[in-house]
Amino acid sequence: MSFLTLTGVRKAFGANTVVRDFNLSVERGEFVTFLGPSGCGKTTTLRIVAGFEAPSAGEIRISGQDVTHLRANKRAIGMVFQSYALFPNMTVAANIGFGLKVARKSPADIKSRVDEMLALIKLPQLAGRYPYQLSGGQQQRVSLARALAPSPQILLLDEPLSALDARIRVSLREEIRSLQRSLGITTIFVTHDQEEALSMSDRVVVMNEGAIEQVGSPSEIYNAPRTRFVASFVGTLNLLNGKIVDASVGAIDIDGQRATTRRKLNGAKPGDILPLALRPEALRLGEGGDDRNTLAGVIEDVAFLGAVVRVRVRLQEAAVIIDMFNTGGPDLPARGAPITVNFSRDDLIPLQAH
Repeated sequence: MSFLTLTGVRKAFGANTVVRDFNLSVERGEFVTFLGPSGCGKTTTLRIVAGFEAPSAGEIRISGQDVTHLRANKRAIGMVFQSYALFPNMTVAANIGFGLKVARKSPADIKSRVDEMLALIKLPQLAGRYPYQLSGGQQQRVSLARALAPSPQILLLDEPLSALDARIRVSLREEIRSLQRSLGITTIFVTHDQEEALSMSDRVVVMNEGAIEQVGSPSEIYNAPRTRFVASFVGTLNLLNGKIVDASVGAIDIDGQRATTRRKLNGAKPGDILPLALRPEALRLGEGGDDRNTLAGVIEDVAFLGAVVRVRVRLQEAAVIIDMFNTGGPDLPARGAPITVNFSRDDLIPLQAH
């Protein structure tokens, strides 16, 4: 039995439905990320799990218990907010121990647990400081420790890294994932940052307009997107339209040129127009072998991006971009030059038409 389940969850504010028919099962100790653009319903769903919002319909169960109408302080859930939400008039130690004090733990137990949490977040020397004396990264570590101090059964993180600079974000997301693994705590993480989602998660829930578009491992979400939205939202992508030639062998016409996919074309008929996804890193310049697709075009642009060189090739109506590692060579492809590009038949991904 799953540890956390959301069944048919819906949330409406008046005539505006922000979460629709949300169904998800989360295993104990799993790290699941809600990924999507602003306004897609991911934070509202998180707040429903926390008990800060009541669903308009549906059910939430934790370890088999129906908690749909249980108050937030009865759910044994820890929450970390984007804005840190530390008490400015309390020291770091007092902030971390606040939940334990509310639970009427003894002073000795509180001090022991606070010391343990300070060691866990590697800030034991800052126990007596106030939030204004801390950096953003340190404040978020304290917020995390405060959420973990009461030993919650679920940890919820609402875009906790978005207010930090890029270097600190990378460091802190590694620390959060390491802590989560060592504690084995079931975690739901909300973000609009695809890199955070892919690097931290056991599974990713991609959301759009209040609904789930796809649930899967980071590899599944990136390499096997099911819809145009997932394909375009997660990673850089070439989106093409292909005309079905022979679905039984995966034959597709792309901009007047023949290509083949090894992926299933369920229900497709000759003449159907199907959206296709092709990752830039899957493409290579030059002729491919017999088991690879080859398309002819003209180099339209070359962009030097440091570790990557991005080349845009115009086919006819369509264009594709190709990402190549910068190997340090002095010569880059010339704009206007005719070129062929090749890619594996496994890398041409048919998407759902809607």
